Amino acid sequence: MTVHFIGAGPGAPDLLTLRGRDIIASCAVCLYAGSLVPEALLAHCPEGATIVNTAPMDLDAIIAEIEAAHAAGHDVARLHSGDLSVWSAMGEQMRRLRALGIPVSVTPGVPAFAAAAAALGAELTLPGLAQSVVLTRTPGRASSMPEGETLANFAATGATLAIHLSVQNLSRVVSDLSPAYGPDCPVAVVYRASWPDQQIIRGTLADIGNRVGAGITRTTLILVGPALAGEGFDESCLYSVDYDRRYRPQSAGSPWQGWKED
Repeated sequence: MTVHFIGAGPGAPDLLTLRGRDIIASCAVCLYAGSLVPEALLAHCPEGATIVNTAPMDLDAIIAEIEAAHAAGHDVARLHSGDLSVWSAMGEQMRRLRALGIPVSVTPGVPAFAAAAAALGAELTLPGLAQSVVLTRTPGRASSMPEGETLANFAATGATLAIHLSVQNLSRVVSDLSPAYGPDCPVAVVYRASWPDQQIIRGTLADIGNRVGAGITRTTLILVGPALAGEGFDESCLYSVDYDRRYRPQSAGSPWQGWKED
């Protein structure tokens, strides 16, 4: 018996990975975070599967459900939104399960920042503008922030920031980032990326606070950085005519000259 933690993706049911779909279809028990995971994904559960919405449950109750499935010899599909590597609360569950000797596996999912970038049609790392993406958040009720992980510190790098779980602190985001990025720095607020009611609000640090309506309160990502403008960047060397690559050697002196696949 194994508990399979599965990243269910950002919202659109067809952004679930094939591996995730197949694991769900093989599990007699499915626990899903109903506040964020679309019910359409439950159609992949086998007939007669036990399906539990964990949104109203605390950690002890969730682990109790898994222990019961383990005692019965059933595999469990544990669905969380987005990808499990960030803000999924997977770590605390896995710690309990490992202490109980219950095997686990992890299947990644499409993260929210990737879905938001796709909705914007944006590359977040443009040569000459930004080559790093910082995934971060502001302090909230569920988690505080380590002392060094401030928006001002991240802004000083000039990277593209993907700020999660923070639209309720938008005014603080603007005030913390404006000194480093400047008031004209582009901002995009993406509400429920990939869901049918997705909304995209574009602006700058100077005006984004006036553009975001009161109804945008959760399931929202804030993207900030010069790369969002999509202009003024350099072309990468990757496709340059004079750039030596393993599969496209350009000069007699290239280390790949004369190389071919077997």
